Amino acid sequence: MRIGFIGVGAMGKPMAQNLIKAAHDVYIYDINQAVVAELASRGGLTAATPKEAASRAEIVITMLPNAAIVEDTMTADNGILAGGNPGLTIVDMSSVAPRTSLKMAALAKQRGFQYADAPVSGGVAGADAGTLTIMVGAEPDTFRQIEPVLQILGKKIYHVGPVGSGDAIKVVNNLLLGVHMAAAAEALVLGAKAGLNPEVMLEIIKESSGRSYALEAKAANFIFKGNFTPGFAIDLQYKDLELAVETGKNLGVPLPVGNLAQQIFEMSRAKGLGREDISAVIKVWEELTGVQVRTG
Repeated sequence: MRIGFIGVGAMGKPMAQNLIKAAHDVYIYDINQAVVAELASRGGLTAATPKEAASRAEIVITMLPNAAIVEDTMTADNGILAGGNPGLTIVDMSSVAPRTSLKMAALAKQRGFQYADAPVSGGVAGADAGTLTIMVGAEPDTFRQIEPVLQILGKKIYHVGPVGSGDAIKVVNNLLLGVHMAAAAEALVLGAKAGLNPEVMLEIIKESSGRSYALEAKAANFIFKGNFTPGFAIDLQYKDLELAVETGKNLGVPLPVGNLAQQIFEMSRAKGLGREDISAVIKVWEELTGVQVRTG
């Protein structure tokens, strides 16, 4: 199959590589030409613009940093919508608000293109291993068409509903991740200040009602070791909380806990921690209280 792939950053690069390994013709575009050249040396094909990638492809996949870049990549004079042939299917795997995907899908439909939103969970490790969880918003026929390609990129593929549904569940999931991470950091510092052993805290909480993915994934391997190499960066979690808050405003749903979590991550960014792992949010409380939650 001829696939355009636009956006080969930390996530997109291994995803594109997996499609190349699966013997697809992958036309790659990114503003970082060094990464494009690297993938070309491994069997990828290059495109000078998103328009060119779309003109050569049956399916175009985008994996881009934010909604503004997604919209520009779709609608610019050298963008995807300007270059696609009849029957093109566009799959946006970026993390954006549902209304962005609905807007882009409407424009794509005017050109006779199919559109799907398919954000992912699993991080760089999952992208590299091809084990991502992929949440798809698309019409049933579109989903059936793209599912074989998505199975190369992910282990668990969910057809959530129509366009926008994939983004909606991603927003819900990452809202919970941000809230849980902030709460776990706060609780661990409280326990450390009370004189508790971090490993004992974790062991007990993992078997009790306070357990969460954020605590189990980030305490022992990141916080206790003082290892804050992402992982999943604070800047990205902040963006996802912003998407949740935006979606809440659009739908008239108050998110007081989500708003507070966003401000906690904003405090972390103000401290210069934006590129560190989300577990580094604990440093805000550590600095305020004068304790560190470490075991080594």
